[in-house]
Amino acid sequence: MSLLKLAVNPNDHHLGNAGAALTLVEYGDFQCPHCKLAHPLIKRLLEEKGSELHFVFRNFPLREIHPYAFTAAIAAEAAGKQGKFWEMHDLIFENQEMLNTDYLFSLAGTIGLDPVQFAKDLTNKKIMNKIETDFESGLRSGVNGTPSFFLNDYLIVSYNETYESLLDAIQMEFKMNQH
Repeated sequence: MSLLKLAVNPNDHHLGNAGAALTLVEYGDFQCPHCKLAHPLIKRLLEEKGSELHFVFRNFPLREIHPYAFTAAIAAEAAGKQGKFWEMHDLIFENQEMLNTDYLFSLAGTIGLDPVQFAKDLTNKKIMNKIETDFESGLRSGVNGTPSFFLNDYLIVSYNETYESLLDAIQMEFKMNQH
């Protein structure tokens, strides 16, 4: 069974209850159609279980098959520098079929980012290093495709692109934590 090798930390992007007993980590690729399918499932999960769940997103751009995945990850991280990671994250997934560099700039304008700062951050070495750290931690954790989910440090192998498969894994883990 695959274990999460890099503990959740302050460099991660978080949603939900940071003090929750359950932590769900997603390794995702912004250009992956399967990640796009998972996006509304995660949003629903957070709406329904947000107080019981801590959600973390980590970048895992599969550059060989998704030419804009790394650029999109940089754009999301650059938006994060201006406090808008999740807004950019959501817009990228919701408009995935339109991904290119110009479109990412237009999304930055849509969410009110400072365009000069955004452009500067697109070449920020710290941002690129963060994405590389996410990716490397995924490799060390056994990630070989996206999305990959870890619940309380264990790879969820039962996820089959349905809300129920995520919910079942969470409910099973929640029951185990109660004992």
